[in-house]
Amino acid sequence: MVARSCLNLLDLVSGDMLNFPQTPRSLPRVMTDPVIVSHGDGKQSNDDDSGVNSSEHRRKIIIVSNSLPVNGKRDKVSGRWCFSYDEDSIFWQLKDGLSPDADVVYVGSLKVDVDASEQDKVSLQLMEEFNCLPTFIPPELYKQFHDGFCKQHLWPLFHYMLPMYPGNRRFDRSQWQAYVSANKIFADKVMEVLNPEDDYVWVHDYHLMVLPTFLRKRCSRVKLGFFLHSPFPSSEIYKTLPVRGEILKALLNADLVGFHTFDYARHFLSCCRRMLGLEHESKRGYIGLEYSGRTVFIKILPAGIHMGRLQSALEHPSSSDKVREIHQQFKGKKLILGVDDMDIFKGVSLKFLAIEQLLQQYPEMQGEITLIQILNPPNSADKDVENAKEEAYITAKKINERFGSESYEPIIIIDRHVPFYEKAAYYALAECCIVNAVRDGLNLVPYKYTVCRQGSSKVDETLEIASDSPRASALVVSEFIGCSPSLSGAIRVNPWDIDAVAEALNLAITMPDGEKQLRHEKHYRYVSSHDVAYWARSFEQDLVFSCKDHYRNRCWGIGFGLNFRILSLSPSFRRLSIDHIVPAYKRSSCRAIFLDYDGTVVPQASIVKAPSPEVISVLNNLCSDVNNTVFIVSGRGKTSLSEWFDQCENLGIAAEHGYFIR
Repeated sequence: MVARSCLNLLDLVSGDMLNFPQTPRSLPRVMTDPVIVSHGDGKQSNDDDSGVNSSEHRRKIIIVSNSLPVNGKRDKVSGRWCFSYDEDSIFWQLKDGLSPDADVVYVGSLKVDVDASEQDKVSLQLMEEFNCLPTFIPPELYKQFHDGFCKQHLWPLFHYMLPMYPGNRRFDRSQWQAYVSANKIFADKVMEVLNPEDDYVWVHDYHLMVLPTFLRKRCSRVKLGFFLHSPFPSSEIYKTLPVRGEILKALLNADLVGFHTFDYARHFLSCCRRMLGLEHESKRGYIGLEYSGRTVFIKILPAGIHMGRLQSALEHPSSSDKVREIHQQFKGKKLILGVDDMDIFKGVSLKFLAIEQLLQQYPEMQGEITLIQILNPPNSADKDVENAKEEAYITAKKINERFGSESYEPIIIIDRHVPFYEKAAYYALAECCIVNAVRDGLNLVPYKYTVCRQGSSKVDETLEIASDSPRASALVVSEFIGCSPSLSGAIRVNPWDIDAVAEALNLAITMPDGEKQLRHEKHYRYVSSHDVAYWARSFEQDLVFSCKDHYRNRCWGIGFGLNFRILSLSPSFRRLSIDHIVPAYKRSSCRAIFLDYDGTVVPQASIVKAPSPEVISVLNNLCSDVNNTVFIVSGRGKTSLSEWFDQCENLGIAAEHGYFIR
């Protein structure tokens, strides 16, 4: 059965179905128009008066994400909007690894609301000063797109949370339509700056999973990569998604699809095999999916951190002051650090229960260890997040009352915005770091902890440590987070097993210094060599490789709505047309016509498998021409085919794939 969602969804941008206000006018086009998909001989064309010679412009890499890597605020005195780069954003950091001969352009939404009357002015300001092109999505549409479909359905589902009862994140078709409409707005913005002959587009994360279809429909040869920063669930979970086919087909309109871990990629490939019948194979070290004549490559590489950002934070005077303050405050105690976003998948309460079990099982640690739990503000708060936060506070209070005293609290929760330099100070002083998420995409906290434990000249001076002294760290990480396979020296745990987590914490704290140093050295070597620049550079190189055959083949766009795809064929193929077939048919004196049965003579999904009277009549007309030799070719048995076509005396039948011939 065809899903309803594939019908006319490409027209949702008008907002008529959802009654959303129109978006503001777009910026003037500055690059050549996109290539139009040919429906005839496969040739491409551009409007003569609209393009600019691509050789006059530098190649661009267009980074498309839900949020732009900029922070904005209105100046209280002048009333003007002031913007600055968000240096913590991975999308800003990745530019360090991209080719220096390419301009990086960002497309995404702002984190602040801008009045419609100011949007054109702000767009020009951001483009001129930051190479950023904002997508101003109407507030009601954005609410249904982001807070609705993304956060209420995709995010929980990709973290293995199914909507088991009404009102609990059930699929909402209006939210899905808003998701499609928002992706279409992103596509329109990308097309404003895209030169398809030279530029590359890199789309990020689950917010924009159908964007590749819109871009591919507008420009058949767009050089397009997609990277998913969240987990990709197993096929048993993913197949519960009512629009599973549309999203899979949209992702396959990219040239390169990236994942943090092999497991996420394996789940994606399994979904493609089970739901679309696509098989993958390895080609010279690359994993490829053959899809309509194209090869969609799969990339597996976890992202990294920005080494310079962390090192500058450690060298900041405020970090040294904070290190001194924390060191004095917890003198004589061993710090265990947890840094988590406040959401339902981070396992904060489970972490607290493990601390309780640790203190109960090893009484000598009471008064000796302290868990510092930093809770980052949630990206989007809802009832479940509030309940998880309340549970965490109740659990911590119970443990502190049981094992604490007037001068000692086993668990300290820091529930506020913590500046980066302050986090760096906690990282540098923690004996152990624990990441206990029950499901997470990558999670860079262990990487940041490892780098900060390496220290800096300022931190060493503050702690009175020799610069050449050996460094040590201890990591306890959930086996359900993306960075776990990369950290071979970490202690991996099942976060649901409280006793095992408590034992892991004890092992991490009591581990000999020599072993801690060896594990730290191994982790630091990996983290420092596989930073965010390495990740971006590797993805760009693979994207270039994936697109190298774009201009060798002929391309045709086929399918409607989100079922659209590109059919890629070698130059020797030409599309059959009635104008070519009819004259050739009339000229020939001897014709052989072979017809498949299921899917050609009768519909593939037809319940009634016998041919209709109209089909019998057409076949008899074809067979009545002495110049025609007509065969039905099928895998069906000879008995049923003979009965169905008994009225067609001159019709040939190849049953069971040609084993029996009449």
